[in-house]
Amino acid sequence: MDPISTHGGITNLAKHIVSVEHGHWNIPDGTILAPIHKRAGAFMLDVIFVNALLSILSGSRVMFAWSLSMWTSADWDHSFAWAIAILFGHFLYWRYTGLMLSRSLGQRLLGLAVVQENGDAMESEDWDQRSVRKLLYLLPVINIWFIVRDVFRMHQRHTHQSEIDLAAGSIVAIANSLPVAHRGPIR
Repeated sequence: MDPISTHGGITNLAKHIVSVEHGHWNIPDGTILAPIHKRAGAFMLDVIFVNALLSILSGSRVMFAWSLSMWTSADWDHSFAWAIAILFGHFLYWRYTGLMLSRSLGQRLLGLAVVQENGDAMESEDWDQRSVRKLLYLLPVINIWFIVRDVFRMHQRHTHQSEIDLAAGSIVAIANSLPVAHRGPIR
């Protein structure tokens, strides 16, 4: 007889203990959650890629969004329009790379995947919600508060979820650690 017995179909004792202590833990067995430094690196790669693409497409006029002298001039509306273009470009990028690849290009380069908490593919509405909430990280000055808050809370949670993940019911995992049955939509 085993010194530890389980009842009710429990297949992973550690996972069961965590679910009892923290309320839930329904990700597939073997899934490794992405560390914060990889998530931050993927975000930075995405921002660099989108801003570079916008700069090329606009003939560098998108840089007006970052010009303090333009913001304080009579032509401040040009800076405002380019700031909106940057936010809209990032939203579209995160939404459509999520729908097509189940992750952004930065996440793909770093071997990450975004899935629902149970390992299933994200739905269109989930990608919309994630994309809109990620825009908070791009807003100057207030982004510092959102980033610090999320990093602090991610360290406190056993699921390593950011506020964005909690709202969308998603996790960011190491792509190769997901069971084969859950890797289908990840490209």
